[in-house]
Amino acid sequence: GCPGEVTCLDEARHGFETGDFVTFTEVEGMEELNRCGPVEIRVLGPYTFSIGDTSGYGDYVRGGIVTQVKMPKHIHFKRLREALAEPEMMVTDFGKAERPSMLHWAWQGLHRFLRQHGRAPRPRHQGDAAEVVALTKEVAGGAELDEELVRELSFQATGDLAPVNAFIGGLAAQEVMKAVSGKFTPITQWLYFDALECLPEENRDTLLTEEQCRPRNSRYDGQIAVFGADLQAKLGAQKYFVVGAGAIGCELLKNFAMVGLGCGPEGSVTVTDMDTIEKSNLNRQFLFRPWDVTKLKSERAAAAAREMNPALRVSSRTDRVGPDTERVYDDDFFEGLDGVANALDNVDARLYMDRRCVYYRKPLLESGTLGTKGNVQVVIPFLSESYSSSQDPPEKAIPICTLKNFPNAIEHTLQWARDEFEGLFKQPAENVNQYLMDPKFLERTLRLAGTQPLEVLEAVQRSLVSDRPRAWPDCVAWACRHWHRQYSNNIRQLLHNFPPGQKTNSGTLFWSGPKRCPHPLVFDPDNPLHLDYVVAAANLFAQSYGIAGSRDRAAVAELLRHVRVPPFAPKAGVRIHVSDQELQSASAALDDGRLEELKASLPSPEELPGFRMFPIDFEKDDDTNFHMDFIVAASNLRAENYDIPPADRHKSKLIAGKIIPAIATTTAAVVGLACLELFKLVQGHRRLSSYKNAFLNLALPFVGFSEPLACPRNKYYEVEWTLWDRFEVQGLQPDGQEMTLRQFLAYFKKEHRLEITMLSQGVSMLYSFFMPAAKLRERHDQPMTEIVTRVSKKKLGRHVKALVFELCCNDDSDADIEVPYVRYTIR
Repeated sequence: GCPGEVTCLDEARHGFETGDFVTFTEVEGMEELNRCGPVEIRVLGPYTFSIGDTSGYGDYVRGGIVTQVKMPKHIHFKRLREALAEPEMMVTDFGKAERPSMLHWAWQGLHRFLRQHGRAPRPRHQGDAAEVVALTKEVAGGAELDEELVRELSFQATGDLAPVNAFIGGLAAQEVMKAVSGKFTPITQWLYFDALECLPEENRDTLLTEEQCRPRNSRYDGQIAVFGADLQAKLGAQKYFVVGAGAIGCELLKNFAMVGLGCGPEGSVTVTDMDTIEKSNLNRQFLFRPWDVTKLKSERAAAAAREMNPALRVSSRTDRVGPDTERVYDDDFFEGLDGVANALDNVDARLYMDRRCVYYRKPLLESGTLGTKGNVQVVIPFLSESYSSSQDPPEKAIPICTLKNFPNAIEHTLQWARDEFEGLFKQPAENVNQYLMDPKFLERTLRLAGTQPLEVLEAVQRSLVSDRPRAWPDCVAWACRHWHRQYSNNIRQLLHNFPPGQKTNSGTLFWSGPKRCPHPLVFDPDNPLHLDYVVAAANLFAQSYGIAGSRDRAAVAELLRHVRVPPFAPKAGVRIHVSDQELQSASAALDDGRLEELKASLPSPEELPGFRMFPIDFEKDDDTNFHMDFIVAASNLRAENYDIPPADRHKSKLIAGKIIPAIATTTAAVVGLACLELFKLVQGHRRLSSYKNAFLNLALPFVGFSEPLACPRNKYYEVEWTLWDRFEVQGLQPDGQEMTLRQFLAYFKKEHRLEITMLSQGVSMLYSFFMPAAKLRERHDQPMTEIVTRVSKKKLGRHVKALVFELCCNDDSDADIEVPYVRYTIR
């Protein structure tokens, strides 16, 4: 390419923008780049960028790692007196970009009213509002004003809405963090926020009168001042389902308690979460306290919310939402709800809840955060598209071969260390216990796919025979030998297969690009990292056998001096796969002779009466259990093999513990915005433009709103339908008999002029025009539920009130057409 042009390998996008700064390491040939400071770049394309003139540098040979560097920036602000006169605005909603400047004057008019009267304007009081408008005109000095907006500000001056407090509080708290830390960009310089779409869409003046909004001497007076007493009663009667009691779940319950949702005699809030509270949750899941650690999240969150508002009718559950719990969360449960609020941490559960909400036609409040980023999506039955209508691309997984042999980043070595933990201290113990307790274990294992039976039986044989320790010194010896296998022998074998100077068929070096050439380590008991590994591994190994371990590092080092490690010689014929495609296409033929040999070498369960092992579940937050000690040491030793910069304990815990970055400021802001949409749902707003999806990044800072997308419209004949529509079919006939397949097909032909060509339920094909004639004759006169149970080979649970059928149909012209699904009621 051109001088100074940098190209990324393996079609990896760099993700940079013009004006970003980067540094370089490990560049061969153009050594000057490794020593220079941050360089400003110009993006040329998704895979290339320019760093300017490099003609004075040496000739580039190969390699190099580029890292983005965040450069410090000096920001200057106007003094308050100047900023009041000439404000700089951060616009949050470009659909109403003129509002901030209007509100800037209106707030100053309101402050003048407060100084003159020593009180705020009364709710919906016309005289007070007229005075605020007059004072605002004085402040604005002839600037054009939206008088209706100023009047609304006066009407709501005594208002106090928890969701608005949460949103503004989250932003303000993040600004404090910026001031203290110097990290991220502060707001420049004024931010005015309004959510006037929450007010009634029509007849506002008749619905919100001075009488409706007067104080009632209740905890909700601030809310009644804005929305009136009628909406407060509606909020109290709502029945909502909160799915998840983590960071977002805690904020939702807090807001629900504050606004009075489900606090009336007819209302309720149900929260479910199967997880228990971990120590690391406490910094962002703020309904929990240190004494709650190890207790159930849903129970403690419900109890904490009830303390905030004793009227909150909240109940907790611990059932995961999914197909397995549809007996619990059945038709009666969902049909009794007014809405659902998701507080989930994975896409699969979000998609499932979205499908349930579409099926039961319930509104859904969907929100999520990632560090300083957050989003809110509101799903409104019959108006908007659903969460499933658009999806993010799936996360890229680390290729298996990269983890096994070719890591190039600390994330790879940490994932490898996590896999090591599971493969050494959890899975073997579980397999051993199953072998000893379950007579059919061997039979089931032999039916596993590929080479899994061999791998499982080898692990059981090692655990019970070749590696089984009798006492603590055996555990130390095992840890030492395992260290040699992973950080010396396996690396030497890899270099035997692929020597450092080896070239590929195309003439390029094998060890180039993302493949970092490793080097074996030499064990040294006086090296703190080597000793860290042995102490942690030996203690975990001992725990899995119920043997007492030791924290005495000097005693472990002394034991190590007496451990004999067999000399290593590279083996010929060992195949190491270079890519995942090669791994998948490799022969997975089982060695039956080896299997028989393993089965013969296993002691029978009768020979080990009372023996069992203790599988270890990874727990990142206990600093005394050796789990993170093992992960950090195992990962950093492998990083040393491949000359990858190591990671400290904190960074290792974030990556290995799969901790999704979450901060209380973003969570508060996001849930505040979600609960503003709740006000609209409870009032029954029917204009799509009244609702707002939100996107924010408090670091930039950026807050943006957009109107939810309308649900796509389809057509058959002249009938329009959306994802919210369906055919409702009563399975029971007037004579009490259930509809047969013949009657079902005839019904659609007569009532809807549709000829069904294929009919399915889930993954089961119930009918198709190309089925064998004998099978069609057999099914034609069978009741629909009988066909379903026969084809799916599953009995219908008593909780199932209706079945969902998908159709393929022809119209009068024999053309295939898309139609809604069928809800076939059976009870």
